[in-house]
Amino acid sequence: MKKILVVDDGITMRLFYREVLEGAGFEVEEAANGVEGLERALLGGFDLMVVDINMPKMDGYEMVRQVRGDPALRAIPVVTVSTEEKDEDVLKAYTAGANFYLTKPVIPGDLIETVRLLTGVATQ
Repeated sequence: MKKILVVDDGITMRLFYREVLEGAGFEVEEAANGVEGLERALLGGFDLMVVDINMPKMDGYEMVRQVRGDPALRAIPVVTVSTEEKDEDVLKAYTAGANFYLTKPVIPGDLIETVRLLTGVATQ
């Protein structure tokens, strides 16, 4: 079973991601901000990270930059999620090292499809 780290400061959003992803057969762990997310990621074993952009302590851009700078983490796919839809926001996420960018509100089917694609899990 593929293991996903969800990093979002909103508990409602973390519960939403957990419900959607566990329902699709993924194991989910959570972190409430970028600092906690980075610490969890370093503990290991994740196949993908879903990272919110706007968070306290460390935003998603900085978290993704640090993930990409760490040899132990850099190969893990990262899906960034934000309410921001402007081209410069999307470009900033990709420049930081994101593999994919989803805009809130996230459509469950889009999230599942993206996570399956990036983790190599066949569509059922």
